[in-house]
Amino acid sequence: MPSRQQVGRLDRGRDPDAALFTARTPRIVAARRLHRRRDRDGTGRFLAEGPQAVREALAHPDHPVVELFGTPAAFQRYADLVTAAADRDVRVSAVTDDGLAALAETVAPQGLVAVCRHLDVPLAAALDRAPSLVAVLAGIRDPGNAGTVLRTADAAGAGAVVFAGDAVDPYNGKCVRASAGSLFHVDLVRAADPAEVVATLRSRGHTVLAASGYGETDLDALLDGGGLTGPTGWLFGTEAHGLPAELAALADARVRVPLHGRAESLNLAAAAAVCLYASARALRSRESP
Repeated sequence: MPSRQQVGRLDRGRDPDAALFTARTPRIVAARRLHRRRDRDGTGRFLAEGPQAVREALAHPDHPVVELFGTPAAFQRYADLVTAAADRDVRVSAVTDDGLAALAETVAPQGLVAVCRHLDVPLAAALDRAPSLVAVLAGIRDPGNAGTVLRTADAAGAGAVVFAGDAVDPYNGKCVRASAGSLFHVDLVRAADPAEVVATLRSRGHTVLAASGYGETDLDALLDGGGLTGPTGWLFGTEAHGLPAELAALADARVRVPLHGRAESLNLAAAAAVCLYASARALRSRESP
């Protein structure tokens, strides 16, 4: 059970027994503006909704959580997160159900919403950590797809995920939720020019592969031939149109996932999962004694 001191940490002069924050409380109103991209960009902050996202945000080494809002019931259910927030000197405030609903974007919110600082890392800094696997989301606009690919990249062991060109905001609420906490596990890079990302990856020793349903290289053949055992950057394009031809042409190879049944194609998230896990398998095989 969180203490009065912990729940009152949002404003050190605030009486923990005072009325709960509501949808009209100025701090709630200010946080709610983070649903809009211009406010996220302007403040460098975003919302992370639900206990899984909050848990991963609190565990991040850079301590990005600025504030934690929650209903009294959620604070009881997730008392360990309230304690972790207080230990990190995060402002904590109890809110009414309508106050929480104003912050949440889901139909049935789980009672917790954190305000976090952006986690952007420059591409050069991310590559300084020598990641063996990098996913580049070039112009992907759908936040659910982008978040799912980010989550998959994390699961496959990618060290960095790049949102390149006219891609969706990675701090969009739906993208954050679809990442299921993986947003806080990988180096997150935003880059204006996908072509520059390709050039930088190649200059750092990465083979750059473009996922394409019409690629001349078969993924299974590439895997079996040892073509995925080195540092690799995968390029993924939009669900509807794939990668622009001029960007795909910059890659070392354009790779198609083989279709053994009658399906016309795979959706973006499924294709990305197959490609990233093929790389993960090859990299594990290389590292095995």
